Amino acid sequence: MGSVKEDFMVSVSKKEVVAAALPSQEHWLPLTNLDLLLPPLDVGLFFCYKKPNSNSLVNNNFGSVVGHLKKALAEALVSFYAFGGEVLPNALGEPELLCNNRGVDFVEAYADVELQYLDFHNPDESIEGKLVPKKKHGVIAVQATELKCGGIVVACSFDHRVADAYSTNMFLVSWAELARSIPISIVPSFRRSLLNPRRPWRFDPSIDDMYVQISSLPPPPPPEELPGDHLISRIYYVPADQLNELQSLSSSSGDKRTKLESFSAFLWKMVATIAAAEDKNKISKLGIVVDGRSRLGEGDEDKATLLSSHFGNVLSIPYGCETIGQLVDKPLPWVASQVHDFLKPATTKEHFLGLIDWVEAHRPDPAMTRVYCAGKDDGPALVVSSGLRFPVPKVDFGWGCPIFGSYHFPWGGLCGYVMPMPSPVSQGDWVVYMHLLKGHMELIEKEAANVFRPLTFDYLNLVSSLS
Repeated sequence: MGSVKEDFMVSVSKKEVVAAALPSQEHWLPLTNLDLLLPPLDVGLFFCYKKPNSNSLVNNNFGSVVGHLKKALAEALVSFYAFGGEVLPNALGEPELLCNNRGVDFVEAYADVELQYLDFHNPDESIEGKLVPKKKHGVIAVQATELKCGGIVVACSFDHRVADAYSTNMFLVSWAELARSIPISIVPSFRRSLLNPRRPWRFDPSIDDMYVQISSLPPPPPPEELPGDHLISRIYYVPADQLNELQSLSSSSGDKRTKLESFSAFLWKMVATIAAAEDKNKISKLGIVVDGRSRLGEGDEDKATLLSSHFGNVLSIPYGCETIGQLVDKPLPWVASQVHDFLKPATTKEHFLGLIDWVEAHRPDPAMTRVYCAGKDDGPALVVSSGLRFPVPKVDFGWGCPIFGSYHFPWGGLCGYVMPMPSPVSQGDWVVYMHLLKGHMELIEKEAANVFRPLTFDYLNLVSSLS
């Protein structure tokens, strides 16, 4: 097997706008209070496929593949019409969704690289700016790229203000189902009243510690005052036995921690240990994304059903903060206990109802999670978002399941971002997308090489499966 290829060229052959097959009447769709907590960030994701064979639903040529994708996309946009609109400011200056069927920018491209030589471990070189499109218009952009070997990469970039990963996963599965001429299994709900504030508002004061009005933040420091280090993206796999070991090491005195709590605690402690050389008194923050759909539906079966198909953001990001010294000196079970303690209050129905009310009380002044607002004098901050429901095997457009798929979210700022996802090849393993400071990433690779293992083609068994 040859080495990975990072300096390959990507040439765009065609750009087109794909609109819904049956356009709906133009209308405005307000963003919910939970949508309004998201800044204007675009999230990327990609899926890699082997060359279609003669038994697939498409002819063995890229033109047939693209036509197939576009036809199914036009059908999917009938139900997922929010992805065919555009976000514009309303009279209050708040973002609002104009459902006007402007359509989705669809790029066709060719990459001079074979699938087995793509460097998945370093998406900054192999994916960023090459295979995941830069969204310039609308809510979502799509790129289909033919590889030198006949393999295919299907990627998209979407506006996080309109959809969270749960919603986008629904869309991807529906798009793939329609491509295989299967009725969509989940029809999205856009019923905004499900997330209306209460009258009168009521919320716990602790929400003021989690979220902050952007107008109250100090201006960002000039570039020359930012740390010399910069954030980079890498993809690893974590073996199941290491996850089980972390869970065992993080649990103590009868308190069994979840794998996500244990993994997050281990990573938080690792990052703090690396930062300790600079200043052990600085504060380090860890946030964990919580999905509120099941929480808000508690005690109301009809509402629970509607929320399970709700399209939009239903997220909260509770976080903990500790001095670097404490995170380094205390044992792992103590760190895992801190993670559990800050996470637990945000996993309730009342928390999400209170968060909706909190946003209403502060509108139209935009707000965002405090953990993302890492300043130059703060210790390291990172957010862990579980992608363990990422439905890679279900994104089969008719020529087979992806051999690999991942989110790609280099979101800017100084706060790190980590997303564990299920492994496509080994039950119980995780694939982990990490966006952290370069210095931290290099030391994590060195000091925790048994846990974070670079994602390679040997792991994905690609060489044998492609031959």
